[in-house]
Amino acid sequence: MQRYKILHRTYYNFPASVRLEPHTLRLRPREGYELHIESSTLDITPAASLRWHRDVEDNSVAIATFTTPTQQLAIESQIIIQQYNQSPLDFLVEDYATHYPFAYKPEDKVVLAPYMNTVSNGQLRQWVASVWQPGEKIQTYSLLQRLAIRIQQTLVYQLREEPGVQSTTETLTRGTGSCRDSAYLFMEAARSLGFAARFVSGYLHTQLAPTDLGSTHAWAEVFLPGAGWKGFDPTIGAIVGTDHIAVAVARLPESVPPVAGAFVGPPGATLTVGVWVTAL
Repeated sequence: MQRYKILHRTYYNFPASVRLEPHTLRLRPREGYELHIESSTLDITPAASLRWHRDVEDNSVAIATFTTPTQQLAIESQIIIQQYNQSPLDFLVEDYATHYPFAYKPEDKVVLAPYMNTVSNGQLRQWVASVWQPGEKIQTYSLLQRLAIRIQQTLVYQLREEPGVQSTTETLTRGTGSCRDSAYLFMEAARSLGFAARFVSGYLHTQLAPTDLGSTHAWAEVFLPGAGWKGFDPTIGAIVGTDHIAVAVARLPESVPPVAGAFVGPPGATLTVGVWVTAL
């Protein structure tokens, strides 16, 4: 078991006093047999009323409502978790899905269908064809790992501050992208191969200098019969392991921003985010 402390600070600074609309917060990691939350605090200025619920993907979501005008919104989440995913390769795939290609069972496909819809285009299909050609015998896990490695080797990582995710065409044409762009490319490529795949937003434990402002991280998960949803991180070209901490999953990447909301007032807000994940 590995313990981590996650500190996530978000600051919005406004040019004048504004009225804050309700904000949606996805900052609490997904709990399960692999991850336990030991403690959690969420401090918000100005003071906010919180209403928690679980969305359609079973993500923990807090809705923050405000009554006080302000020139700054500060959100600080501090969480200590216990991570038990010590052996990410310790899983078994059902016999019928061990080798690719395979077909999901009809009863599973009904549930997985939304995660198999793809916006595949000619450029993406051509790129996927460079990873795998019909007729090649390969284990399912090996194909997915090859796909993650190919993206890691093909793209130059670029930290992007602007919101949103690049299309697969933009990412392949530019040859650069952030972690969320790589995750989206992996997700769409996997779907074009017939896999059910979804987008994951969370944190990654890495070594940062004390003065560095870290950021959230993104990767993708693929449903493997017998093993369930397994994560692949194309930014580092590896299966998701102990250092990955999932917060929210979704069919579409734009569905799970850590903080989302609006304000009424003059334009010109600035955003500063810092994320620190520390092993304890």
